[in-house]
Amino acid sequence: MTDKKEKSTWYIKLENELNLPYFKALTQFVKEERVKFTVYPKENEVFNAIKLTSFEKTEVVILGQDPYHGYNQAHGLSFSVNYGIKPPPSLINIFKELHTDVGFTIPNHGNLTAWALQGVLLLNATLTVRAGEPGSHQKKGWEQFTDAVIKLISDEKEHCVFLLWGNYAKSKAPLIDASKHLILEAAHPSPLARGAFFGSAPFSKTNKYLKAHHKTAIDWNLPGVEKG
Repeated sequence: MTDKKEKSTWYIKLENELNLPYFKALTQFVKEERVKFTVYPKENEVFNAIKLTSFEKTEVVILGQDPYHGYNQAHGLSFSVNYGIKPPPSLINIFKELHTDVGFTIPNHGNLTAWALQGVLLLNATLTVRAGEPGSHQKKGWEQFTDAVIKLISDEKEHCVFLLWGNYAKSKAPLIDASKHLILEAAHPSPLARGAFFGSAPFSKTNKYLKAHHKTAIDWNLPGVEKG
């Protein structure tokens, strides 16, 4: 999950989970999949969500379901794509809502690392996928692991914001203690939701809540990248 030498708080708090039989079986499954197929994201990027956003810094959780399965899209952060990759339709709609909600400047890329570094945990429920086969690594154990991550945040932190977009993400609400965290539910940003995501204003609501609890608001704007 991470370099054991670092012993990050995530690693320490999840160490028991990593030693459970299901996680060992999951690790073996993914290893065998990589031998036979192309698997996304790259092996060293699978846990990017918790590598880039420490437990201590986590203030917001944006929950996705499955990594992107197209070439070089996924890099371990939900909804985010690598530099140089065209933002997918769901991310384009997120950017549109951000522009309407908080005056967001739409960038020339879809890499959300800047959010992760500020404390936005961009967590997919399933952390790997076979190239070209969406959902191919679901129900292999990842969901049990990421449920444990969600519950850990809920149990041991206070005043975090959970953005649950779409029915799958909403199904995780029972893992979250709504008495000490803010749960913001909305339609999925996918075009399949026929625009129901628009107007939900999750980003301004998130910052309003964080500031009300004496926390630093998220700067949702993303620095642009120079095109060579």
